[in-house]
Formats: sequence, structure tokens, C-alpha cells
Amino acid sequence: MSIEIKAPTFPESVADGTVATWHKKPGEAVQRDELIVDIETDKVVLEVVAPADGVIGKVLKEEGDVVLSDEVLAIFEDGAKGSTDSSDSSDSSASESSAEEDDSSDTAEGDIIMSPAARKMASENDIAAKDITATGKDGRVTKEDVVNHLKNGKTAAPSAPAKEEAKAPAPKPAAKVPVSEPMEQGERVEKRVPMTRLRATIARRLVDAQQTAAMLTTYNEVNMKPVMDLRAKYKDDFAKAHDVKLGFMSFFVKAATEALKRFPSVNASIDGNDMVYHGYQDIGVAVSTERGLVVPVLRDTDGMGLAKIESTIADFGKRGREGKLGIDDMQGGTFTITNGGIFGSLMSTPILNPPQTAILGMHKIQDRPMAVNGKVEILPMMYLAVSYDHRMIDGKEAVQFLVTIKELLEDPARMLLDI
Repeated sequence: MSIEIKAPTFPESVADGTVATWHKKPGEAVQRDELIVDIETDKVVLEVVAPADGVIGKVLKEEGDVVLSDEVLAIFEDGAKGSTDSSDSSDSSASESSAEEDDSSDTAEGDIIMSPAARKMASENDIAAKDITATGKDGRVTKEDVVNHLKNGKTAAPSAPAKEEAKAPAPKPAAKVPVSEPMEQGERVEKRVPMTRLRATIARRLVDAQQTAAMLTTYNEVNMKPVMDLRAKYKDDFAKAHDVKLGFMSFFVKAATEALKRFPSVNASIDGNDMVYHGYQDIGVAVSTERGLVVPVLRDTDGMGLAKIESTIADFGKRGREGKLGIDDMQGGTFTITNGGIFGSLMSTPILNPPQTAILGMHKIQDRPMAVNGKVEILPMMYLAVSYDHRMIDGKEAVQFLVTIKELLEDPARMLLDI
């Protein structure tokens, strides 16, 4: 029985997606719930799995094709018996593989399975499949594996140069330079890699934020010693009681939550000519992944304890690295916190995350000499930055908001006593 394999149903905020990677080829045996294709959207990568045991009959959308919500991607043959051997599956999809390669180099490389996009990119850069670190299912080499291989500057000596030169297409303007060609001393090499949908969306949103918002940034510094002392005293007991490490981010989330309650305009957003005040605090925490920066959201942080915040952030980080964050995880949010300090940043100007009107930037903790009661003490200090939309927030409110966060962190008991 034939079954249509469809793209996921996208939410209203996502118009379409792109076929990123086919993990199965036509004629290849597939088990129920096995991953067959990845769909990349502006926010996340969505996985499409097999509806039953069977075989991919015909692929209707190739890698790189744009698809709409619920659009048919392939025809699936329920219960059909297919080939599980990589060489057989390559033969059964000859029409697909022939579009990607013309010779028998794959056969000489053994049983390494490559997606069509990965094979094409490897061929263009003259990289042997055996030299690429595979991270796909069942040892499959994906397009992302090839990209990572190129980023790491790994190259392979070209095989049969004369044959490859004869088959190479005529060079196109601004084409990428094959990084595997032998480099002479002083040779200037460059490569061209298309932006992913996620990174292109991030770029567009950041530019829009700077062009549409009246963005200003105010700075302050906080003495982290009280929080560090509290953390050092209770971190072992905290880990035993809650099975999660006590970090710094949970203190900042709680401090920001309390400050947002006191300054509602910082927790608001702009919708056209309307100012929308939110009676809750949903704080986004920026997470860096290989695909780009994503901002999953902690919901109702006023009702979350430190342990719940830490465990949720740890889960966000794990799923972000695995590409398993869902669209629902990143929708909404009334305020954002970003921590450049984990990468060594001493100070920065964070960019707004529209339609939010403010964002807090954390930075590196660094020992500095500070004047305390007329004496010089060495204290672990952190610079804080709040960027805000001046259309919504006055400078006085932004400064007082940041001072409130500073005061709460320098005396953590204030957060418990609500003072």
C-alpha cells in the first residue's frame, strides 16, 4: 500500500521549510519510526519518520527544495521489502546517484553511505568519503559532515586528477575554490558556503532590529562574590537534592524576573502602534549551536525555583546541540538573557530580539581592584549590559532596571525575601 510522506504541519510563524537531508534512499528498507528526512525551517530542524515498516518508493522533493506545510515529500510503500545493503540501495536509486556522480569512485571507497548532497559537495571539493567523520544514522555521511570537514581545513589528495579535470563543469563566476587542491606557499584560498535557513533568518532579524528599533544600551557592573560564595557553599547539597548543577544563570533569571515585575515596560513588546504589557515573565536564554544562535524560552519564571531553571536550561542546551529543539520551545518570550562570558567576552552590546523591547547581556567574571569602604579589594566583577528600545523604555527605567538586577545579585537574600 502506498502512503504519502508529508512535511510536518508548520505553525503560523513558519511559512515554509527546506529539505535538508534524506537519510534513506528509494528502494532502501525502513523500519517504523526510523528517521528518513530532515526539514530545516527558519527556527529548527524537524524530523520526519517512517509511518511503518517498508520502503521509500519515490522521492518527490530533493535536498534543497523548499516545501510548504503538509506538502508531499515522497511515496512510501508500506510492508514492501527493500535492500539494506548500501551497494544495492545505490543501484536501485541509480537515477538519483547519477545526478550526483559519474564514475565508480564510491565503489572503491567501500560501504560508506553518503547522502546525495554530501556526495555532491565531497565530489566538488575532491574529498574521499573515508576521510570524512560521519555523524549520520548508521554511519551515514551527511552534508553537514562535509561542511564541518571543510571548516576544519581537512583535505584529501585528489585521485585521478586528469579524469576529474575532464569531468569538471565549466567554472562559474564566484564559484568556491576546491579546498583540496594542493596549496602553494602564500596561496590565497577561499571557499563559499551557503547560509542555512536558520542563520539567514538570524541575520535578517538582527538587521531588522537595528533598523526599526531606537536601540540604546546601558552598562553597570556587579560584584559576583556573594553569589559565588553561596554557590560554593551549597552546590554539592544542591546537586544531591536536585540532580542538577547549580550555575550562575539561574540567579540571573530570578533577578531578572523580579526586576521585570518592578519595571513592566521592560517586560513589554511593541505590536504596530500598540504597546503590549505582559502579566507574566517568559525569559529566553540564548543557546549557541552548530547551526546558529537559538533562544528557547523559560515559561513563567516567577513560579520556577533555581533547580527547575537549571534543569530546563541544561535540557535546552542538550537538545540544542542535538538539533532537537522544537518550534514551541522558541516561540514567545518577553525578555532575553545572553551570556557572552562563557566565550570570554568582557563587554558587548547585545542586540534586541524583536518584538521584545530589552535584552540583558552577561559577561566574563574577572578579578578587579575595587574600592570598598575606602580600601582596595580584589573582587570577582562582571560587566552587565541592557539594550533597550527607547520607543518603549525611558533611560531612567532602563538604568533602574539594571541597578535592581545588580542589587539582587549582590545580596541574593533579597530575592528570597522579596525586598
